[in-house]
Amino acid sequence: MAEKSKLTTEDKALEVNLDSEIYGCFAEIGAGQEVAANFFKAGGSSGTIAYSHSAYDMKVSDSMYGEASRYVCEERLLTMMHIEYKNLTSRLTTRNAQSKFFAFCNTVESLNYHKTNQGHGWVGIRFQLDVAAKPNDVVLHVKMHDNSHRAQQDSLGILGVNLIYACYYKYDDLDEFLTTLVHRLPREKVEIDMLSFKGPDFENVDNRRIALNLVKRGITDATMFDLYKNVLQPATALYKKNVLLMRGRFRPVTNVHIDMIENGKNQFLKEQNVDKDNVRVIIELTLKDLTADGKISDKDFMDRVDLLSTLGYTVMITNYLKYYKMVDYLAGISKGKQMGVILGVYNLANIFEESYYTNLSGGILEAFGRGFGHTVKLYVYPAINVEDGELYDLSNFSTSSNLRGLFDYMVDNNKLEAYEKFNQKHLYILSDDVLSKIKAGASSWEEDVPEQVAKAIKFYELFGFKAKITS
Repeated sequence: MAEKSKLTTEDKALEVNLDSEIYGCFAEIGAGQEVAANFFKAGGSSGTIAYSHSAYDMKVSDSMYGEASRYVCEERLLTMMHIEYKNLTSRLTTRNAQSKFFAFCNTVESLNYHKTNQGHGWVGIRFQLDVAAKPNDVVLHVKMHDNSHRAQQDSLGILGVNLIYACYYKYDDLDEFLTTLVHRLPREKVEIDMLSFKGPDFENVDNRRIALNLVKRGITDATMFDLYKNVLQPATALYKKNVLLMRGRFRPVTNVHIDMIENGKNQFLKEQNVDKDNVRVIIELTLKDLTADGKISDKDFMDRVDLLSTLGYTVMITNYLKYYKMVDYLAGISKGKQMGVILGVYNLANIFEESYYTNLSGGILEAFGRGFGHTVKLYVYPAINVEDGELYDLSNFSTSSNLRGLFDYMVDNNKLEAYEKFNQKHLYILSDDVLSKIKAGASSWEEDVPEQVAKAIKFYELFGFKAKITS
């Protein structure tokens, strides 16, 4: 066998086929039998594959898995995995004492003839790591970027083999698991924006760390999770939603953050095209904001996420350092629905900084067209001017003279709006000051953060907090 780092797709499939204990089935919908085909072509598949099928006709699919309003979705994939695994294990009871069963499934929309769609799909496997053990589930969502139907099929086949191989041979090292999963699949071919592990062998896995590492490794630019620690696929969770976004470092979460979010949300709900039941508040952490002391600390990341989750917020991790890229990304998901962005007045000044857009041939105008040409409004939270102590907001916002017309255009066309309500005493709170107080052992910081945040910081000793030892 070749060195592990040099294994081909055929090598991996053959290694699985030659393992006498691994035995399972394939159910693939939408793009063909690409994954199963790799195992058939590798040789020795008769000892591995119980059966393989593909239900292309919707009526056939409905007869097998029940009627559905959507066929390429996580719910459909989970139904397939449940039914196929149940069928496999109930039909082959004589193998129960000698086999590690698996059911590999995918439901995929590949590139159409006119190339007018985004190829994507849900891929998953239910599998046993030991004979007679309870099964685990690994589920992922993939976006396929190849520009031909055949190339997308080939990439899907490689991804499926990588997933099965990683599940059986890299399950105990999730860093190696990710490396194996995208082996021979560069980002320009596939993007995995959701990956989750569930089962008895992954009880200690926090899928939020997996989500962070997908972005850190450049496997995707954005992923998200809810307050219940469930990893979400952004395009599914935010499809046609009224998204209200706030980005920040949240190190730690302070009262000023809560004031910005809650009053910003109340203002957003007043918009004519915003449906209260359709609103999703998203707290965004960029990789840059996660950097501390020159590197990204998983623990520091988890500390911040746990505090945000305690407050009930959905968190998104992205590699979109510039606002226009993030807004453009969300606009493609919300499909024309009204969006809102919460930001401080000093962040607005950065948005109006021309030097940030030298990478674009159209400069700042291209950035504003891509980011704010959509149905989006920026809600600008004021600040206290450190020089004179006066309120700094949209009414006295300062930008270079050549961009004043662009600023006026944004205001006149309902793209920029000042906060109607805010708590002025919170404007003096700075996260860096709060963090310094925590590390220094002062107690005054507790006044600057929500009560439940203060309790969590003290109980878990976050951000350098040390409980005082009393004799």
